[in-house]
Amino acid sequence: MSHIQVVWFKRDLRIRDHRPLFEASRRGPVLGLYVYEPSLWGAEDAHAGHLEFVNQSLDALAEALAARGGRLIRLVGELPEVLDRLHAAQPFQALWAHEETGNLLSYRRDQRVQRWCQEAGVHLVELPQNGVIRRLDTRDGWAGRWARRMGAPLIPPPQRLVTPTLPPTLPDSGRVEAAALGARGEPRPGQAPGGEDIGWRVLRGFLRERGVDYRAAMASPRTAWDGCSRVSPHLAWGTLSMRQVHQATVRRQEDVALAQRRGAPVDPRWVQSLEAFQGRLRWHCHFMQRLEDAPGMERRNLHRGYDRMRPDTPDPDLLTAWAEGRTGWPMVDACMRALRHTGWINFRMRAMLVSISSWTLWQPWREPGLHLARCFTDYEPGIHWAQVQMQSGTVGIDVPRMYNPTRQARDQDPDGSFIRRWVPELEGVPDAFIHTPWEMPALSQRMCGVQLGRDYPTPLVDHALAIRRAKARLTETRRQPGVRAEAQQVFVRHGSRKGPPRGGWGGSARRR
Repeated sequence: MSHIQVVWFKRDLRIRDHRPLFEASRRGPVLGLYVYEPSLWGAEDAHAGHLEFVNQSLDALAEALAARGGRLIRLVGELPEVLDRLHAAQPFQALWAHEETGNLLSYRRDQRVQRWCQEAGVHLVELPQNGVIRRLDTRDGWAGRWARRMGAPLIPPPQRLVTPTLPPTLPDSGRVEAAALGARGEPRPGQAPGGEDIGWRVLRGFLRERGVDYRAAMASPRTAWDGCSRVSPHLAWGTLSMRQVHQATVRRQEDVALAQRRGAPVDPRWVQSLEAFQGRLRWHCHFMQRLEDAPGMERRNLHRGYDRMRPDTPDPDLLTAWAEGRTGWPMVDACMRALRHTGWINFRMRAMLVSISSWTLWQPWREPGLHLARCFTDYEPGIHWAQVQMQSGTVGIDVPRMYNPTRQARDQDPDGSFIRRWVPELEGVPDAFIHTPWEMPALSQRMCGVQLGRDYPTPLVDHALAIRRAKARLTETRRQPGVRAEAQQVFVRHGSRKGPPRGGWGGSARRR
């Protein structure tokens, strides 16, 4: 039997800290494989922007492998049929991959691949790459296991790879674009580029320069563009591993501490900023673990007691206005338009967007969640669906903030510069009305050239009234028989072990 080792790249598009690649290289000739799966790329949560980032990362990965004598082939098709074709043309002994906590399509795909390997006599090796633990019995001790994984030595890239000679019956598809795979949309003009080396540059820039005011800068969309790490797409698609980011941050913390002990000049803001960043790295895997333990939460409420709280189907007019940035609340519209253009917005504004759709507009979370999944270049299913449900109040142990869009605008964009950049029809609106243009008198509208209802919409609903109704419905739901008991069960299975939620079951737990 051939000793060829196939390394199946999925959301791990790098050569450093890649244990499957390292272990495969020790056992025989290595063939790197990426499969463009039309069923995944044509799915309702996929977007051409995701594929553009992946293709850029695959180009960089192919170059890195080639520099070591290796090769990456890209094939189009469904799995395991592609593996069947590959095995028929060039038999291989083992298939190496990282464990993945993805959407339901990828979960079921992995199950099919496992069955195929058993039937074909191919040794399948799946290895963890983050803090998510498969077949977890209890959350007790989870934080310690995460810390041990993140503290383990980094895996070096192979110095030299031996590549098998492939028969001409198995051509390499090369780079495949969105149109050929049925992916929605077009690549985003302002999207950050992909690639392992780019990911490292972004991380180093944050840890050495941009992150000094992270703790304060991450709240506002004006300052978060530079003040946040911006490594989330690289974590989502695996051009950086969580362990690499964690350990690089630890080293930076040690450097700062050493400089302080020696009396060297160092900005004191670094201490709290790096500590805050480390906290968010831990929450990253905490939320992914929820989807690993409950794959169905992508489509249904984690707490089933909330199944009848909202309508089953969204209002198409409200959903479209929200998704296109035409709600009439300037901060909401600016954030949505910035997100659609760049593929990124900071966490607080993500929470606000979900809050507006779920609480103010009272829409079910699934369709808005799909829209945001397509918008986020850093779409990570485990984090995304856990956060969408948490912010929509359907987890049962986390009560989200019901964001006031006007207050957020005044707090996070006091001079209106962010709003004016992304909602140019409001550029001439005076500062006194930039956060609440619907309050402008008719004369002021004429003077600044903006007619409300024609050039820019008035708010879709009365926010204060909508929130009062939402709170009443939430309270009514929580009073239903069995809801409190199920919330306790959800906490036991999925909750952080930092302690029970403040205010008891159903109260507000610690948020990212």
